[in-house]
Amino acid sequence: MTLTLLYDGGCPFCRNFAARSELSSGVRGLQIIDGREDHVQRQSLSERGFSLAKGAVLIEGETVWHGSAAIAELCRRMEPSDQLLGLLKGVFRDDARSKILYPALLLARQVALNFRGLSVDPDH
Repeated sequence: MTLTLLYDGGCPFCRNFAARSELSSGVRGLQIIDGREDHVQRQSLSERGFSLAKGAVLIEGETVWHGSAAIAELCRRMEPSDQLLGLLKGVFRDDARSKILYPALLLARQVALNFRGLSVDPDH
């Protein structure tokens, strides 16, 4: 089954994490989608209550993880060949720790998007 990560391509941190995940995570068949570009996928997820403005989305079949849960699930599946991903795996694979630390990632994303003149919500 395909594992798909929908991320905010306007955020340089998110874009870097997604690119590294695709190339070096060791997760076979991981599909990376820029949620700012894929309006149809973003709309479909939004209708189900998963807003890209509130975090990344990881999808496998009918199962959807959102925000900190998405990053934790992806990190648990990683077998990274990249040192940065190895560090992130160690930090974010635990649900409780990911939930505590994820707001800092959202804040960094907000700052980066504001600096680029982009809205946190791709639909606005």
